[in-house]
Amino acid sequence: MNLAVHGGPPVRTTPFPEWPQFDDTERTNLLRALDQGQWWRVGGSEVSAFEEEFAAFHGAPAALAISNGTHALELALEMIGVGPGDEVIVPAFTFISTSNAVQRLGAVPVPVDVLSDTYCLDPAALDAARTARTRAVIPVHLAGQVADMDAIDAWAARHGVVVIQDAAHAHGALWRGRRLGELGSIACFSFQNGKLMTAGEGGALLLPDAEMYPDAFARHSCGRPIGDTHYRHTTPSSNFRLGEFGGAVLRAQLARLPGQTERREEQWKHLAAELAEIPGVVPQGRDSRCDLNPHYMAMFTLEPGVLRGFAADRVVDALKAEGIPAFVNYPPVYRTQAFWIGPHAGLPAAEELAERCPNSELLGSSGLWLHHRVLLGGEQEVADVVAAVAKVLSGLPGTP
Repeated sequence: MNLAVHGGPPVRTTPFPEWPQFDDTERTNLLRALDQGQWWRVGGSEVSAFEEEFAAFHGAPAALAISNGTHALELALEMIGVGPGDEVIVPAFTFISTSNAVQRLGAVPVPVDVLSDTYCLDPAALDAARTARTRAVIPVHLAGQVADMDAIDAWAARHGVVVIQDAAHAHGALWRGRRLGELGSIACFSFQNGKLMTAGEGGALLLPDAEMYPDAFARHSCGRPIGDTHYRHTTPSSNFRLGEFGGAVLRAQLARLPGQTERREEQWKHLAAELAEIPGVVPQGRDSRCDLNPHYMAMFTLEPGVLRGFAADRVVDALKAEGIPAFVNYPPVYRTQAFWIGPHAGLPAAEELAERCPNSELLGSSGLWLHHRVLLGGEQEVADVVAAVAKVLSGLPGTP
């Protein structure tokens, strides 16, 4: 079979739905923010309005909008007092921001393995990772699939460990009928350009108690309390504020999120079922307790033996040539140079961590993902993705 990467005709030449998506709603909101004459959140109203709307949408008592998702994690950790000498359990398979945020505060991220089907943190691995220095655990709702919050919350409560949700992929997700803001822990979101709602950059925290908002606000605004005009810096912190233009755009993005989520949920059912029919392709699984998955990524893994010695990035390059927006998976965090430059005292070497995290190793080496815009189309988009994956896996040398 003549692959497009070798000069053959591609499966798809028509673009998938564009991302980000926007219309006159964003334009109107931006003009409204512009006409305020006050473009930072302290003097304007867009960010505050967005916080109220985002909190209500997720069932949280309060929300704080900030500069980006990585800062959201840093701020959440700062609020619970994490610092040098502490350890925070993180999934080994996650974007590097989850562990970076821990190390930026001088603490040590302790990687644990993920489940082979959902790709989320394995609750059974928590006991072996806990020490007297464990302060928090950060489950990541990977690609929109909510981690097993029942088991993680119960474990954390038994051991006096704080839970912080990394919900950068999970805007609007539901777990057993509850929204993420109703789960009783801080949840951290990202609004980076590829995320399910975006202002180019941005982030937010859902707060389980409205009384936490004044402290969070001060910590995201150079330590200045709400309404301060006398430079009363109450805590050493940084500037994580989101500007009014970002808040205005996010209000529009939030309004269209439910419709987009409904579309992605429906399309993923078809795509996952058809991908599973291709020998060696295993789509990301789903915990039945996750009532709503917004599907930040369409993820799947190639079974051992399918690649036959080839790297997954070769499959990704071939899929891109076929017109499919494909990407390699994250490496396990301990496989990055940055991880070992940051605080890591007491951790075993990378190879020993790899032995403890076989699922993360497999996902990092044999998994890939497609941008969620492939799920915003219709039947033809699903058909083209399936055709391209089948074509590439049958056409690469050494593959079935």
